[in-house]
Amino acid sequence: MDNQPKNQISRKGLTVWRVYGSMETAVLALLAVGAGVLTYFFEWPQWLYALYGGVILLFGFLFIYLFPKIRWQRWRYEVREQEIELQHGLFVVTRTLVPMVRVQHVDTEQGPILRKYDLAEISISTAATTHTIPALITAEADELRARISVLARVAEDDV
Repeated sequence: MDNQPKNQISRKGLTVWRVYGSMETAVLALLAVGAGVLTYFFEWPQWLYALYGGVILLFGFLFIYLFPKIRWQRWRYEVREQEIELQHGLFVVTRTLVPMVRVQHVDTEQGPILRKYDLAEISISTAATTHTIPALITAEADELRARISVLARVAEDDV
């Protein structure tokens, strides 16, 4: 993949995805505690406690450390005059070209966790689907939204 898109999302995105992974792991841990209580009251086999702990550790490793790291390394984008190129994926890397003539509108979104890290995501809507570029610095996301909007209008005028 020599000619992959040149822009990478913010490194803070890695932190945000790890926060999400921590929250998911905490929910799983609560479920495991509930399963542990059931194991105690129904006198199920003791090895189930080790299983619950192992599942939490494995899930935590995958969703807090490994998957966010791979996802961040693979996420790339590039906005050109005629098209937007996106590359992402965890196990299967997907590369998408969105022609500027197809872009209908562009939005920026920012939830509470993204806001805490001064990040936003851009949604690029076409007639068929919506493409998202996650974890961009807020100012950069606003600039990119404006640039794509201008390029899309110019491309539309050319048609």
